[in-house]
Amino acid sequence: MIVTQFPDRILKIDGEKYLYFGGTAYLGLPPNKKFQKILLKNIHRWGTAYGSSRNANIQLTAYDKGEHFLAQLIQAEAAVTVSSGMLAGQLVLDTLKTENTVFYHFPETHTAIKYADSNPFYINNSINPQLLDEKIEKICILTDAVPSNTVKAVDLSILAQIPNQKEITLVIDESHSLGILGSNGCGIFSNINYPNIKQKIMVSSLGKAMGLSGGVIASNADFIKKIRTNNIFVSSAGMNPAFVNTLSDAEKLYTKQQRKLKENLAYISAKLLPNNNILFNENYPVIYPKIENINTILASKKIIITNFKYASETDYLNRIIITANHKKKDLDKIIQILNQYKSKDELTKL
Repeated sequence: MIVTQFPDRILKIDGEKYLYFGGTAYLGLPPNKKFQKILLKNIHRWGTAYGSSRNANIQLTAYDKGEHFLAQLIQAEAAVTVSSGMLAGQLVLDTLKTENTVFYHFPETHTAIKYADSNPFYINNSINPQLLDEKIEKICILTDAVPSNTVKAVDLSILAQIPNQKEITLVIDESHSLGILGSNGCGIFSNINYPNIKQKIMVSSLGKAMGLSGGVIASNADFIKKIRTNNIFVSSAGMNPAFVNTLSDAEKLYTKQQRKLKENLAYISAKLLPNNNILFNENYPVIYPKIENINTILASKKIIITNFKYASETDYLNRIIITANHKKKDLDKIIQILNQYKSKDELTKL
């Protein structure tokens, strides 16, 4: 489908209006007039792009403001921005691979933090036995904060089983949790406090809930210093300074939109009937309907959802995205349709 304007809660296809429950603009910021006004003000100040290295002799205060805001939000010692979430992940891996680290990855880890020589964290549904041996070594564990096809933060309690002689670095991708989960949208980074984790690193796209093209890396100050001296970072242009400055300037607007999103999720939670064919959590703005041809069914009702296939998947992914911009009448329409489908348990009783 080709559209000619940003797909907010309403989009037009061939002159007809459809409700849109797709994308990743969870806080509804890209079309928000107040957000655009803040961004335009910063574009007037900082221009449309700045193609210089972040380590050049001219330093822009836009980065100081935006990165300080992100570090405070995430509750990390330090943060640095880059041009994309994908670059953030690859920069972290490139920096860590020089430290004689053995990598392990949780299932469904996003491409941004996939490492070619990484080992699976689980083998046959049990923790990889290499993680439990007595070998003294540095290990790095890679995971998404909210794995694909789930609606809850990843359970990391299993890390407590790893013996203390393993020096653990945890890398967590918060592209789909920053701005949504945690206090004021801080994500889950600050709440990960297992004693055998020696270092934790957060990477995230800023193009989802935060509404701006770019990426962020947050960690302890020493690791962020290493990122800043990495050849890839030094050779790359930074995130658009107008976008970085907008992060800090829009702090109150982020809070307002987060509140609206929470209200929408609470509304759905109160009205959506329990159904084991519909995966939903009132704290997370994604619904996974396990209903055959649901995207076609909803399209016939003038509702469009996210429908695509990852290269590694065999089936198409259907994902209903709730944003801060959806109105109660929008939610009522999709709730009414979903409530018509009985769960597998109910079908068994018939």
